[in-house]
Amino acid sequence: MDGFLAVETGRRTTLKAPIGCVGIGLHSGLRASLTLRPAPAGTGIVFRRTDLGLDLPARFDWVGDTRLCTALVMPGRPDVRIGTIEHVMAAFAACGIDDVIAEVDGPEVPIMDGSAAPFLFLIDCAGKTDTMVPRSIVEVLKTVRVTEGEGPDAAWAELAPTATPGFEASLAIDFANTAIGRQALTLRVTENSFRALLADARTFTRAEDVAKLRSIGLAQGGSLANAVVVDGPLVLNPGGLRHSDEFVRHKLLDVVGDLALAGAPLRARFSGERSGHALNNRLLRALFADATAWRWQDDAHLDTAIPAFSRQMERETVAA
Repeated sequence: MDGFLAVETGRRTTLKAPIGCVGIGLHSGLRASLTLRPAPAGTGIVFRRTDLGLDLPARFDWVGDTRLCTALVMPGRPDVRIGTIEHVMAAFAACGIDDVIAEVDGPEVPIMDGSAAPFLFLIDCAGKTDTMVPRSIVEVLKTVRVTEGEGPDAAWAELAPTATPGFEASLAIDFANTAIGRQALTLRVTENSFRALLADARTFTRAEDVAKLRSIGLAQGGSLANAVVVDGPLVLNPGGLRHSDEFVRHKLLDVVGDLALAGAPLRARFSGERSGHALNNRLLRALFADATAWRWQDDAHLDTAIPAFSRQMERETVAA
């Protein structure tokens, strides 16, 4: 059974060799270098600011900013952050990468072409290797939902139990009076389905929002080379769309990346309406705040199969 989110049993996986890339940050506009390095079993995904010598674990409760991206922020140190992690996190999740050090030389992961495909390419070039340490799963036991707004335009996201192994996802988006419109997609997320349906879907924005975003310091590095831009009914990119429903595909890609911050694969069914980074993060916080809503599926291997920061999360939840 392929794919990190679809695996119910198995061994923790890391990369065979280091590999890297260089690009620009979507929001900072700064040159950004990313190097992915193998890590010992139990490390989890850790982002390292090489310019500061500080580590930020890829964990939902380290998320400190969700304005048009997901950013890890060190508690008490708002200057120590790494933004736009969701696309590389989605690639890790889809490929079943449990342990890696992701080195970044600044405040943001390079955007590349705006999708997860370049990060899949890096993982494929580096190769994967299994360890002798079993992988554990976070099993959702009851439905948890978060909402934003009221009435027919309310946004919401939920995680619910599933009778089948792995991770299922269903998402709808609605951008009235634009080339985006209403789109919906449902799939069982495996490595194969991620590669075929989600990986190359690019981030997007509306032309009328670009000037506003730049005025508040965002989208400084955005261009038609790394984002789809729509102007009313028009797609401004010369090559057009990669898929007619590229917009909802990318939003579902973001869901995969954001929920990978659970610290372990989820056995669950995700559903959402107009969900974005903020709601996705709130959903994980709501899940882990309720000790009756989830459990480690592989309790027999709990001491060796989950990262240290995930064991701490369990202790904190029990203590609360």
